[in-house]
Amino acid sequence: MVFVKVTKTKAYFKRYQVKFRRRREGKTDYRQRKRLCCQAKNKYQSPKYRLVVRFTNRQVICQIAYSLIDGDRILTSASSNELPRYGLNVGLKNYAASYCTGLLCARRLLQKVGLDDVYEGNDEVDGNVVSTSVGNTTYYVDEVDEDKRPFRALLDVGCKTTSTGCRIFGALKGAADGGLDIPHSEKRFPGYDRDSKEYDADMHRERIFGGHVGEYMEYLEEEDNTKYQSQFASYLEEDVEADGLEEMYEGVHEKIREDPSPSEKKGFSPDKSFKRRAKKTLEQRKADVQAKKDAKIEELEEEDDE
Repeated sequence: MVFVKVTKTKAYFKRYQVKFRRRREGKTDYRQRKRLCCQAKNKYQSPKYRLVVRFTNRQVICQIAYSLIDGDRILTSASSNELPRYGLNVGLKNYAASYCTGLLCARRLLQKVGLDDVYEGNDEVDGNVVSTSVGNTTYYVDEVDEDKRPFRALLDVGCKTTSTGCRIFGALKGAADGGLDIPHSEKRFPGYDRDSKEYDADMHRERIFGGHVGEYMEYLEEEDNTKYQSQFASYLEEDVEADGLEEMYEGVHEKIREDPSPSEKKGFSPDKSFKRRAKKTLEQRKADVQAKKDAKIEELEEEDDE
């Protein structure tokens, strides 16, 4: 018999403490969350705002949130499902859609807090990082107003891997161009080369306007038209071509800036046509059982007569 050394003793299990539920589920990185939410005591409970970016199977969600002792509060939110209002009906989860969603969230928030006229953001999308230094503080906006400082938020990526060119940074760039003050650099944007430490802003701009999607559409149309017809079926239904992507996204950006307010909520009216049957009384249930018994007895008597 092989000797097995016991590495975990009874004392280990008596002192074992399970981790937080959301850590066990792999949903929350508490090391990251602590550093995003903790505020210095001399700030007198002024909240730290977070730009929360999450991806589902069908959409991009951007929220401006802050934490209280009993949970988070959402100041404003935007989803890529709202982009059809602005003329974008296809590709609601790619890099360009992430940029549009971040832009929508930023403009909606600034409109809510009354800073949309003071901080209009970057109208000309060029992919460069904008920053302004005032004293010892760096603000990531074009100009800093004397009376009102820009709205600062910190990027919350959750458990997503922050690789270079990730769509999360598309939402970050959209929010930054929308007028929010979000600390960032170009090191994770598309177009940054880690070896040469050079940043190609034109490549990032091309990604913002869906250039990579257009290139793949043209390539697939030439090489494998059958796959092109199936993979870009929704684009073909909306008559979206590779050449018109940049113009389409420019129009979406303009419409978002014109009216970032959320659409009116539709009233919910439940279907009242269905009515649940009333429960039978004890006497009714007994009568039904007796009727079945009588019918079975008659059937057996008929068989005996035959």
